[in-house]
Amino acid sequence: MRARLPLLNTLAALSALALLGVARPALAEDVGRFSNDWTGNGLVVQAIEDPKVKGVTCHLVDFDRSLIDRLSKGNWFEDPSNASIACRMTGPVSVGDIDLSQKGEEVFSERKSLIFKSIAIRRIYDRVNDTLVYVVYSRQVKDASAKMSISTVPLFQANAMWEKGRPVAKK
Repeated sequence: MRARLPLLNTLAALSALALLGVARPALAEDVGRFSNDWTGNGLVVQAIEDPKVKGVTCHLVDFDRSLIDRLSKGNWFEDPSNASIACRMTGPVSVGDIDLSQKGEEVFSERKSLIFKSIAIRRIYDRVNDTLVYVVYSRQVKDASAKMSISTVPLFQANAMWEKGRPVAKK
């Protein structure tokens, strides 16, 4: 019976890895993938369309751990939460019913471990500068870890259509 436990643990870990690999949100589309070191660790580039702002696409790059790295470190169920983002106008801009508060709203989230770790993209509207601000950040509760990256999409010359009318700038 004891000889079977390591085999069962290994099979469970491999099954979980397979599930993590296919658990990409429907809003994200892989557009690039490449290895960045000899162990096979890689970077994945995803295109993510803002669901409430048509004509804006964010490109997110994040880390994908290799099997060799997982075996050597023994941490099967976790990827680093490092990520970077760039957002641009990719067509005519149409702004839906977005949250205009200072906290903005989350437009994308992806787990980086089974528990307690994910990365998310939040959109905030800067009224004064008529700009959409996109922040990718880690939600890892460890040593006040706040890994983040930012990108902006200015709307002042975009002729953006607003579903509920353009908000008035606050000065």
